[in-house]
Amino acid sequence: MRVLDSHLHLWDPELLHYTWLEGPLAWLFGETEIEHARIGNATSERAVFVQAETIEDDFLDEVRWVASLAARIGVVGIVAGARLDRGTDTTAHLEGLAAEPLVVGVRHNLQGEPDGLAVSAAFVTGAREVAAHGWAFDACIRASQLPEVARLAGAVPELRIVLDHLGKPQVGTADAPVAPTMEWVRDLDDLARHPNVWCKLSGLPAEAGGDWSAEQMHPFLDAAADAFGAERLMWGSDWPVSVIGPAEADDPYANEDGTPMYQPTARSRWADAVSGWAERRGHDVDAIMWRNAEEFYRVGARPPREDGREERPRRGFLGWLRGDRA
Repeated sequence: MRVLDSHLHLWDPELLHYTWLEGPLAWLFGETEIEHARIGNATSERAVFVQAETIEDDFLDEVRWVASLAARIGVVGIVAGARLDRGTDTTAHLEGLAAEPLVVGVRHNLQGEPDGLAVSAAFVTGAREVAAHGWAFDACIRASQLPEVARLAGAVPELRIVLDHLGKPQVGTADAPVAPTMEWVRDLDDLARHPNVWCKLSGLPAEAGGDWSAEQMHPFLDAAADAFGAERLMWGSDWPVSVIGPAEADDPYANEDGTPMYQPTARSRWADAVSGWAERRGHDVDAIMWRNAEEFYRVGARPPREDGREERPRRGFLGWLRGDRA
């Protein structure tokens, strides 16, 4: 199975600034860490990096840092951080991003923004500039914001938009699953009526707090397929955000107090869950796991990753587990 992960995060808290990192996420998640999280049954693996909410002043530095790692770890495109409501400052920032050849899209994280921002005159102007660069826009929102993104899609039909994490619906947990709400299904259908909008099958494990089952997610995946069709769906891991939760079975590093921790196999489990669902439903697995993301982000001609790296001591969580403490 080929895998083009449409939603991979990386971060280095000693190099860049993040105000939101805490707990098991407040480590380096970089080159070595993703090597230990590869998908077990993938015959080929690539990824699109999605900005990880650095502070605004670090947006361009984040792009340059990821670009320096890209060939070695298989990143074929970068969705950069950007604020689209800043007028001439937005224009200048996008022009700076245009000098970075791996940039294929931008994300202005909307989930914490006030209602109406995504359809404000300033934001729509910025969105049109993104489209003029030939880039895509990642819409990271809460379920209540789905209608607003639909309005944005109608206002800027030339902009390719992808919905991150299915709009973050409530999914419950493995032992207490929650069915999709009628409102979420309706709003997802309304959004999908815009042909310039696609959807990532990502982020649901995080909405379950890392305590999830494949069967629990099937109604949400089915709703996305009904709305968008399999041809506008793409798999994304949301690593490492979506791999934090209860300790996995037989994990020797399990926290004695049961607090959430890193789940080493969760990225592969999510790939297996989505690909298995797609196969059982008769959907094109290669399209969902590779081709659709390749088409949407226009990364088909990107070069392959390099091999032959020597692992060095790390400051990240794997280094901590191995004793590589600085």
